[in-house]
Amino acid sequence: MNDSIIEESYGVAETQTIRLSLPPEGFSLKKGGVLEEINVAYERYGALNEAQDNVVFICHALTGDAHAAGSSPESEEPDGWWEAMIGPGRGIDTNSHQVICANILGGCKGTTGPSSINPQTGETYGSSFPKITVSDIVEVHRLFLRELGITRLKAVVGGSFGGMQVLEWLIRHSHEVESAIVVASAASLTTQALAFDIVGRHAITSDPNWNTGDYYNSDMPLVGLSGARKLAHITYLSQQLLSSKFGRSKRAEWIEAGPDFHVKRESNFGTYFQIESYLEYQGRKFIQRFDANSYLHITLAMDEYDIEEFYGSLEKAFESICSRLLIVSLDGDWLFTREQSTEIVRALVKLDKRVSYCHLEGAAGHDAFLTHTADLKRIINAFLSQSRPGEKRKCIRKIVPEEKMVRYREILKMIPEKCRVLDLGCGQGSLLNLLRHHHQVQGTGVEIDIDSVIAAVAKGCDVILEDIDDGLAIIPDHSFDVTVLSETLQTIKRPRKLLQQILRVANQAVVTFPNFGALGVRTSLLFHGRMPKDEQLPYEWYDTPNIHLFTLKDFTDLCRKENFKVESLVCKSDNILEKILLALGFKNLGASSVIVHISKKGSGDSAACRRDAGV
Repeated sequence: MNDSIIEESYGVAETQTIRLSLPPEGFSLKKGGVLEEINVAYERYGALNEAQDNVVFICHALTGDAHAAGSSPESEEPDGWWEAMIGPGRGIDTNSHQVICANILGGCKGTTGPSSINPQTGETYGSSFPKITVSDIVEVHRLFLRELGITRLKAVVGGSFGGMQVLEWLIRHSHEVESAIVVASAASLTTQALAFDIVGRHAITSDPNWNTGDYYNSDMPLVGLSGARKLAHITYLSQQLLSSKFGRSKRAEWIEAGPDFHVKRESNFGTYFQIESYLEYQGRKFIQRFDANSYLHITLAMDEYDIEEFYGSLEKAFESICSRLLIVSLDGDWLFTREQSTEIVRALVKLDKRVSYCHLEGAAGHDAFLTHTADLKRIINAFLSQSRPGEKRKCIRKIVPEEKMVRYREILKMIPEKCRVLDLGCGQGSLLNLLRHHHQVQGTGVEIDIDSVIAAVAKGCDVILEDIDDGLAIIPDHSFDVTVLSETLQTIKRPRKLLQQILRVANQAVVTFPNFGALGVRTSLLFHGRMPKDEQLPYEWYDTPNIHLFTLKDFTDLCRKENFKVESLVCKSDNILEKILLALGFKNLGASSVIVHISKKGSGDSAACRRDAGV
């Protein structure tokens, strides 16, 4: 996101309602049952462009609604549930996109649900409202968009349960979606998450006022609904956030109250902890805006959503996806875990789909996608506004220093056209950009720095935010043709393990590194008694990222031990003397930097490795 752009609230946003044009037989649901009429409540932010290709559709989470941004007409302050993300200059920029959010089927904020009027009886649906699925929700939203004349989306975006809807969009209608963003979500709920939902629904159905769902003309099951919300809200926050925010602090009224209050409180088994007061507040607030039947139907649809069960595997489900994806997981989120997001990413990478992935730090938990949005806004803005192919072609040379361009040209010679490339330590995506423009390669990068990842994504690169020191577990075997490790091996804690990994995920690798056996390094140590500092090695010894100082000979010895074959070798020199040494065949002495192309080889070729390297 451009930091010079001033963020603003969208302003007043009014919810509208539209009745869908259904066939005479009505809308058939996946689990049986038919709805004769469906109304959809929605809001729109920003202008539709002339080509009508700038629409971003927001899939809201479990208890969300159509009011995602701006101020409702009766409010003096912005109160959209994703106000921090949507608006002029924000993560989803309404200066560039028209953003649409609609309440889901089964909801209680204007879209047809259990509290709506059944046209057959003239009474509320209540217990007669049919069971719904995530597929039903997506199909209703798709019909709704067609009512508006929209047949293709710039992006579909969702967090939590909204992310499940995004996945269903992609599985069923990816050809209608240019890109998709899934935040803090999963292909199915964990057993623990299921357990919380089950207990929450039991709290509602055990309320004496529930009356099997037909309570609209009598007392509402508010105690049960409040209990369900309290239970669910615990899962939205991380343990670290709860501890730092509340700990075991006592309520103010306990400190100030007299003995009578204490006796009354204890007789009801109440406590004096602030966390109890907070949960009570969340329960009271929730029952003022949500319907118990909607909660039952929507949580059941979420619980039963299981991509692997429906399709056999994630790979089978994702086979037809043609959209670009951004997957985001959140630190401290134990409701939708990091592992669940990486399972999705692994399946997409294995299928050669265009996917970027970020795990964002912060430890706030699941609700961080609503409350702690600084980095999330930046990565989403970069993903949605990324350059179209060709836009950066004419300025690549201006961005990349000539010294790097020389190295990149040699790397390009070692990489076949139209192959799959994994660039480890990709930085801001300069090499990936060159590969795309000159070799028709849509590679994937791995980078640890969030600012570099955002810059690379903005250029149109697919990037995984990951520490390669922790391994490449997120990358399946043989997912790529070539791995590139440029000026990174010397900064890695376990270089031998990493070399093994890069030839697990690809058949070949191109590795570049500074050669600490070069004459210039040796001379500096001999005459000055200190590590050199020059263009090739610009760091002081105390702040250098280089933690393994190895030579070309060291590297080729390791290749021999690991049965890696050196396919080709390019040596670069900084001065005339080193160039002469290279010309005489003294590569380990004359090379200030090295570009080497390696692959796996049979054990019988081990002796050839050192001959090929010429050391």
